[in-house]
Amino acid sequence: MKVEGLIRCDWANTLPLQVYHDEEWGDFSLDDNVHFEHICLEGFQSGLSWGIILRKREALRKMFRGFKPEKIVDIPEKEIERIYLDERGIRNRKKIDSVFNNARCFLEIQRKYGSFAEHIFEFIGGKIVVGSYESSRELPPFTESSVRLGKYLKKQGFTYVGPTTIYAHMQAVGFVNDHINFCFKK
Repeated sequence: MKVEGLIRCDWANTLPLQVYHDEEWGDFSLDDNVHFEHICLEGFQSGLSWGIILRKREALRKMFRGFKPEKIVDIPEKEIERIYLDERGIRNRKKIDSVFNNARCFLEIQRKYGSFAEHIFEFIGGKIVVGSYESSRELPPFTESSVRLGKYLKKQGFTYVGPTTIYAHMQAVGFVNDHINFCFKK
């Protein structure tokens, strides 16, 4: 739901960005399903606008079985071929293949550590980082933590996990609070 009359981050200036900002972006989560979905969406977003991804999100959720990694690894080849061609999604083979690859890697981290989200939260220091910015133009594209985490995830076999993508993931799941100083969610 769009919240009227409140000051929000300056990037959240249109729908569906306002709804995403107001209801989700930056809300702290240790839910593995939330994390996996965001890793996938951030990978899809590479080179595209976030608005495009949000408009296609529901279709992507259907194609990728709710972004549940344990369900994704069981998608048959015939269905994967349909996903490659589906105009409702992002028709980039490398990005689609990344979802399947990352689902396997994600499940392996869960197997080793119990929780992906808790594991990476501890990996980055186990505390929320709070930024202090007057405008979204001041936000860094990545940080030392996102570089380190991206390298770690690549060593675990993940793809589409560069430092900028991982920083966006950290912001989305609330590991970093980069709401602008005047934002009602700060």
